Amino acid sequence: MENLVNWLNGYVWSPLLVYVFLGMGLLFSISTRFVQIRFIKDMIKLSFEGGDSKAGVTSFQALTMSLGSRVGTGNIAGVATAIALGGPGAVFWMWVTAFLGSATSFIEITLTQIYKRKIDGQYRGGTPYYIEKGLKLRKFAIFSAVLTLIVMSCLWPGVQANTVALTMNSAFEIPPMVTGVGIILMLGFIIFGGVKRIAKTAEIMVPFMALGYIIVCIIVLSLNYSQIPNVISLIFTSAFNLNSTFGGLMGSAIAWGVQRGVYSSGAGLGSETFESGAAEVSHPAKQGLVQAFSVYIDTLLICSATAFMILITGMYNVAPEGMAPIVNKVGDAEPSVYTQLAVDSV
Repeated sequence: MENLVNWLNGYVWSPLLVYVFLGMGLLFSISTRFVQIRFIKDMIKLSFEGGDSKAGVTSFQALTMSLGSRVGTGNIAGVATAIALGGPGAVFWMWVTAFLGSATSFIEITLTQIYKRKIDGQYRGGTPYYIEKGLKLRKFAIFSAVLTLIVMSCLWPGVQANTVALTMNSAFEIPPMVTGVGIILMLGFIIFGGVKRIAKTAEIMVPFMALGYIIVCIIVLSLNYSQIPNVISLIFTSAFNLNSTFGGLMGSAIAWGVQRGVYSSGAGLGSETFESGAAEVSHPAKQGLVQAFSVYIDTLLICSATAFMILITGMYNVAPEGMAPIVNKVGDAEPSVYTQLAVDSV
């Protein structure tokens, strides 16, 4: 599995794709006159609008469903991976990716709303819908739908489930098999209730999950507030080869920062369009603004909090691929099989 994942990553996450994501975000930012800055107040207001819909879900429910798939492996394990392979400077490039990716998310979610359909009395939409109806590329739309089905049903959930199983095993010595069966039963109960039950569950669980993590981060950072300026300086100097320890890592910092930023926010991947396709709003751009704001919540807020906690402790390794470790504070502790599989997957 490790060899297969590495082989696929070599093709998918090429340097070209990294710069395509940055270029795409810059293009959309300029085209929308930096919508991610001009409409911040509207983003916040629209994200927490209530209401109800018989044919769809509310904007807030769509937001929580989207965040539910992001908070965890993307902005916790993903941040640690970015720092380990790209140095502290990778955090800066995650911020850049979030800023530009917010415009990308606005575009793809607005398109999702424009080309969504009502099927069996409920709204459905996503990347394949606007590829077929907007670009008139039915075969490519089918390919996108099949690929998404495989990834979302088999590959992507394995990362989250594996991380949960590892945590339960490490903290409470609960066998991964037991955790896996428990997750299957709980997810089955939620998923077979349809999009309404999924949305209602996410609406209740995700705010507590995200807020709980942020509160812990705030406590840790408050107790170590004097080190925050040094951490910010470390991130910026490392991002531009101005730090003597991490000099020469700018290329790795950009590559891993963009990769982890995209994985964390999902902006440009199309993976977050389906929740928004189920939302019912009065104008397509409204849901686009909501999802653009979710990129800020996920990457600029939660990812930053994770990165600051890691860097403040000083307990991290930086070992770029093919190079000797530059920083080796954690030591030579060997990860378990489950940890290694989780890192490889992320």
